[in-house]
Parts: sequence; structure tokens; C-alpha cells
Amino acid sequence: MNAAKIPDDVEFIKIAEVRRITGLGTSTIYERMLAKEFPGQVKLGPKAVAWIKSEVQAWVKERISASRPG
Repeated sequence: MNAAKIPDDVEFIKIAEVRRITGLGTSTIYERMLAKEFPGQVKLGPKAVAWIKSEVQAWVKERISASRPG
């Protein structure tokens, strides 16, 4: 992603918050990431990763839209 296109208000969230927002377990999150069915994580350091909150929220909204008829 081009740095010029990244919004200034990006918020990183850790796995516990991703689990809370999605209702998914850690293993399921990583399985769906590997299958390219869930937003990828951002490496913050040698042993630290996080997700972009808006991407996780967009994923949730897509699931809601896909599960509702019409």
C-alpha cells in the first residue's frame, strides 16, 4: 500500500480486540487470514503484530451484508 493513501487516523488493534469485534477465536482468525478470507496483520516489531481496526470492521460489515437477503 502506498503511504500517501494511508489515512492519518489509522488505529491498530491487538488480537484480543479482533476476537471481541468478530466473535471469532484466534485459530479461526489465523486460518481465515491464510485463506485470504480475513484482513492481514501488520508487523509492528520483531514480536508484535496488530490489525487495522477499520479493515476488521469492514470485514464484519461484509459478513452482515452477505448474511442478509435482499
